[in-house]
Amino acid sequence: MQIKTAVILAGGLGTRLQSVVAALPKPMAPIGDKPFLYYQMKWLRKCGIERIILSVGYKSETIESYFGNQFEGASIEYIVEYELLGTGGATFQCMKQVGEDIILVNGDTFFPIDLAYFVEKHSTNKSAISIALKEVLASDRYGTVQLHGGIISEFEEKKYIERGYINGGIYALNKSCFDGYDLPQKFSLEVDFLQKYTTDLQICGIPFEEYFIDIGIPDDYARGQEEIPQYFTRE
Repeated sequence: MQIKTAVILAGGLGTRLQSVVAALPKPMAPIGDKPFLYYQMKWLRKCGIERIILSVGYKSETIESYFGNQFEGASIEYIVEYELLGTGGATFQCMKQVGEDIILVNGDTFFPIDLAYFVEKHSTNKSAISIALKEVLASDRYGTVQLHGGIISEFEEKKYIERGYINGGIYALNKSCFDGYDLPQKFSLEVDFLQKYTTDLQICGIPFEEYFIDIGIPDDYARGQEEIPQYFTRE
């Protein structure tokens, strides 16, 4: 695998989880006796990631004091979001400082895909942006994507679907992916960039069947208490 750096968007407020996880950044929500972020980084290390950059904001000191500057042999760096920049603004800020191709991971989803395969497909397809996709059944919780010939042709708003692909919250981004676009300081990666410029970007969508969970709502957070640690005990 050629990409050895991962950025985790770990600045989330965790608004929907405040009823069960008060006064913590969402990625620090406890799963058993470990923060959710621990499991994301453990998976990244398992996949060979050597440099982990945490895009942090809300109560960033909580994350820094817990993890320090290394995790199981990988270095940890922090890029602080002093005001809310949105997923796009935070990613853009990180890309400018990192200066290399990255894996980008949402700080509230656990989707332990085969990262080496993902990067290989990204490289083979010569895309500036690739997204790991998860097929869901009978759901109205997520927006979906239309996939044609391996390229995402459209992002659709949330609605009930019997079957469809969703954005799994893992991206391969070339360091030049934002070049040529006039972007504001604060923007949504999903809405203001990916959806707005879908045709121009030629985004590669790569489906995976692995376990997927979004801990952003209390019911799924509760379900993850048992399911996420089980992923590692099965290894």
